[in-house]
This record gives sequence, C-alpha cells and structure tokens, in this order.
Amino acid sequence: MGFSLTKEQLIIQKTAREFARKELLPKAQQRDQKGEYPLDSLKKMAELGFLGMLVPKKYGGMEVDTVSYALALTEIAYACASTAVIMSVHNSLACGCILNHGTEEQKQKYLVPLAKGEYIGSFALSEPGAGSDPASMATTAKREGDYYILNGTKKWITGGATSYLFIVLAKTNPEHRHKGISAFIITRDMEGFVTGRKEEKMGLRASDTTEIIFDNCKVPAENLLGKEGEGFYVAMAGLDAGRIGIAAQSLGVGMAALDLAVEYSKQRVSSGKPICEHQGLRWMIADMALDVEAARLLVLNAAAKKDRNERCSKEVSMAKLYASEMANRVTASALQIHGGYGYTKKFPIERLYRDARAFTIYEGTSQIQKNIIANEVIGDKKKRKNNG
Repeated sequence: MGFSLTKEQLIIQKTAREFARKELLPKAQQRDQKGEYPLDSLKKMAELGFLGMLVPKKYGGMEVDTVSYALALTEIAYACASTAVIMSVHNSLACGCILNHGTEEQKQKYLVPLAKGEYIGSFALSEPGAGSDPASMATTAKREGDYYILNGTKKWITGGATSYLFIVLAKTNPEHRHKGISAFIITRDMEGFVTGRKEEKMGLRASDTTEIIFDNCKVPAENLLGKEGEGFYVAMAGLDAGRIGIAAQSLGVGMAALDLAVEYSKQRVSSGKPICEHQGLRWMIADMALDVEAARLLVLNAAAKKDRNERCSKEVSMAKLYASEMANRVTASALQIHGGYGYTKKFPIERLYRDARAFTIYEGTSQIQKNIIANEVIGDKKKRKNNG
C-alpha cells in the first residue's frame, strides 16, 4: 500500500472490513431506497467500539489513533456511506469537541455515553444564510441567569431527527462576528428544541438531514463548551478532524466503485471478449486505480500528522479536497463502464454515484479547501523567506 501499518491498525481495519461486508453491505441498497436509519447496525458498531474510537478508555472509548479511525471509517463507507457519515460526525465532531474542549463534568455526563454509543451525537453549525461563512450566522444565545436562551435555525444537520446530542454554535456577542460565537452542548429534550423539515436528498439517504429550530431554547449555562467567544475555534478544530473523516468516507466509496467496475468489466462481453480487454476501458480503470491510491496516501498522511500532533490543516484540506473529488470522478467512470445498467437502481454503482456527490460540499466545500491550502502554502513561503 506504500504506507506501513502497525499490527493493531491492521486488526482494526480487518475487523471493520469484516463487519461492514457482513452487516452493512447487504442492507445498503434497501436502506438507501427506503431512507431507513441504520439503528440496529449502529448498536452493533457501538459494541465493537466504533462509536468512541478516538475517546480515551477512561471515558469509555476505544482510544485508538487517527490512522486506525480513518482505516475503519473507510471500510464502513465502502459498504454503506450513509452509516459512515453518521459514524464520522459522531466520532470526529460530537465526541471530539467535548473531548478537546469540555470540562471534566461535561465529559463524564456526555462524552462517556457518546463513546459507549448509548446515543448518537451531531454537529450544528450551518444555517439557511450561513454555510461557508460562520460569522454570518443568525442564531443567538443570550445569558439569562443560569441559562442561555437560544433562538435561530440550523440547516443541513446530519442526524437532526435522530441524534440526541448536538454541538451547537450560536452568537453570544453578535457585533464581534466570529469572535462572538460560542459553542454549546444541547440535547433533544431541552425546552424550545424543535426538529424542523427533513430534506429529501439525492444521496446518503439512510442518514437523515434536517433543520433544527431553537425557539427560546433553554440551555443550562454549564453546557457552554469552552468559554464565551471560543465557539469559532471549537468548530474549526472539530472540522479538521471531521474533514479527515470525510476524506476517509470518500476513499471508501471510491474503492467500492473501482471494485464494482473491475468486476463488471470482467463479466460483460463485447465484440467477443470481456470489456476489460479493450484498451480504452483498461486505461479508464488504470486512471481510477491511480486516483484511489493517491487519495489513500493523502488520507493516511493527514491522519498520521494529526497523530504526531503536528500542524496539519493543509494536509487535512488536501486529503478532503482530493479524496472527495476523486470519489466523484471514480464513481462517474465506474457508472460509465456499467453503461446503461449503471443508470438503473438495480446496480449499486448508481447509489455510490449519488452518495459521492455530497463529499465535495459538506464540512467545507472544495473551494473552501482550496482557500485553506492556498493560505497555508503562501504563509509557509513567507516564513521560509523570512527565515532565509
């Protein structure tokens, strides 16, 4: 593979692969068509430790490194991208934000049950008028005694209708733009929490996406995550981990599409021979394999840098950008290889093609990733010049 894995990492990868192929893959088509939430599978994943992978054992987690997490998430996405996005948001954003910024009391109360999979966590940043520009968010949080009163609407929230816990960003000091944003731990049973409209999505249909409405929602002051005004930092740090998750999901879908294309090309006969023997198609498969392998190395490199506690925003954005675009290219090529059959719901490549489309949009569009990469590269060049 070009990247040396430890014995433990290989065991985790194998465990995730065997579970995903046996438990998730046979149900993926039906869940996609019915928009069926994978509750039973998530319970089994919790038993395996997949819902608390990055959480220390003292908080009920699996306590593995980011490379192991990326390997497991890739295998889950290979079988069912909808289940993978739930796993990713839960681990990277919900668990991650509380682990890195929560108080000990918050960790005991919320992180422990999250890590054990007793309930699923989500992340609420985007709004109808504020996606890639968090500073434009309209949701407010006003302190009143022992509570914050939240008002506003969040949109495109993964698990908005099914998750129990949400990391929510709101403005506590609106005139300070991003420096006036704070983060909160909010649960579904809090007064004033309303589940809004469920989106009819093109892909990832077994994972619900809804609006969340805060109508004078009463949040205990003790549920402030970090300090007032630190919410933007909490969110951006969480998104770094989340983007590794999206990159790993993209890799899994790209791997699945490549395998489907190769399998079909060996079976389909044209002009008296399998279509895999035609040069034009062989070149397509070679390009797909190259694309998948490049994405794999970028994903593992970003994860490894994070494990070494090195600055990795550039590498994370590179992995997210390349892998998500790769998934779209490879699923499109795989569908093309299937011909007319690929355009029907009878063949799983149609599902993968639809699922892949979201990867270049959520948790930072491709254009946002390019901005981050450019800022990091130009900044690095300035540093080199100053040091030279």
